[in-house]
Amino acid sequence: MKKIIIIQGYLASGKSTFALKLSKSINVPYLIKDTFKIALCENITVADRKESSRFSTVTFDAMMYVTERMLEAGYPIILEGNFMPGGIKKVDESMCIKRLIDKYGYSSLTFQFTGDPQVLYKRFIDREKTPERGQVNTMGYVPSYDEFNKWCHNLDNFNVGGELVKVDTTDFSAVDFNNHLELARRFISVQ
Repeated sequence: MKKIIIIQGYLASGKSTFALKLSKSINVPYLIKDTFKIALCENITVADRKESSRFSTVTFDAMMYVTERMLEAGYPIILEGNFMPGGIKKVDESMCIKRLIDKYGYSSLTFQFTGDPQVLYKRFIDREKTPERGQVNTMGYVPSYDEFNKWCHNLDNFNVGGELVKVDTTDFSAVDFNNHLELARRFISVQ
């Protein structure tokens, strides 16, 4: 079953929560970028935003290592994160993922989470205050709305091929998550 599901998109849009529900629903392992970073840095104190960004790069590399081991063994996997397309960072994260998909002959389904950046900005600020974020994932400062908006829109051009489903999570109660879970279930089950 050579299938990969990618949950990508805007910050504070509910990607991690959906990845956890999806994993339980279809019994497929997941890698969530933020929690992966927390696990990698469990015994490390991160001094500032620059150091946190450096560990984000390390986290992505480690996630790709684990992902490739799963793909070479033919297992399905769910990847979650605010993966960057080319031109934003030194590494084109979308191209790295696409190369693995192509190398191992996988089919992909991407859920791209978006929403009204003003609503997501408020969620983001509230979320930063929670202990679940982990010290390594907190910003250490309050970004401006313009900065946050730019970060979100930097993610718009993510593309690894395959099926793409856009999910607007401005209002969680308006999203038919059960329909998205069913879509993923059908995707995984088709040979």
